[in-house]
Amino acid sequence: MKVIIAVVVAVFSLASIVSSQGIPAPPDVAAPPDDATCTETKLCTKILSPGTGTEHPDPWDTVTVHYSGWTIDGTMFDSSVTRGKPSTFPLNRVIPGWTEGVGLMVVGEKRRFWIPSELAYKNQPGRPAGTLVFDVELLGIEDKPKPPDPPPVPDDVAEPPADAQTTKSGIAWKILRPGVGAEHPKKSSTVTVHYTGWTTDGKMFDSSVVRGEPVSFPLTRVIPGWTEGVQLMVVGEKRRLWIPEKLAYKGAAGAPQGMLVFDVELLSFE
Repeated sequence: MKVIIAVVVAVFSLASIVSSQGIPAPPDVAAPPDDATCTETKLCTKILSPGTGTEHPDPWDTVTVHYSGWTIDGTMFDSSVTRGKPSTFPLNRVIPGWTEGVGLMVVGEKRRFWIPSELAYKNQPGRPAGTLVFDVELLGIEDKPKPPDPPPVPDDVAEPPADAQTTKSGIAWKILRPGVGAEHPKKSSTVTVHYTGWTTDGKMFDSSVVRGEPVSFPLTRVIPGWTEGVQLMVVGEKRRLWIPEKLAYKGAAGAPQGMLVFDVELLSFE
């Protein structure tokens, strides 16, 4: 079993020498050196100091790290070292370059990543752009159970089938499994659901089922298509919703685009 391993080494001595301007960029920040190793995805890495562990984190594990990040012009944009506090997060909830790169490491190891834009923030507005460089030290791994496999893509994901019904606002829906209750949530309700979402080309972009953990939220705090669609349901029901873009993310940068398809199971509501 992997456990959280506290590795208190030179991390805090590093923090003590960091100036107010941040940590100086590595001399090879502009491009991977000849002794770096690159994967098929074009992620390049170089081990700065070897670790003491033997196990690698899985994508669904939670890791604790110290890190600093620079753009290739040497500008530092983030650092847990300067904050003096390690960061802990599920490895599958970060940029793909981190998920892949940290998965190569063992506890106690320090490694430098050169992460191409397509594995980072894809030049989204307000995010660090281009290839990003990180120095990462893996401090610990918390073993998590492997999540369920992703649900299969619906056969009718591209458009609502003939037997789907449509609301006045344009949401199409189809009951996949009837519920056992008779009462519907109100707009002011807080609901607990399991769900999976796809774009109409069949790409899954989010799933509480895969994470293995239901989600609770007020119906007033989600996209309009969810606010309306979940109010049609009863507890125990599973329903497929086709939500037009105007009731989803309205073309917002960085959000799923176009009409979205959700399978939603209503577990309870308050």
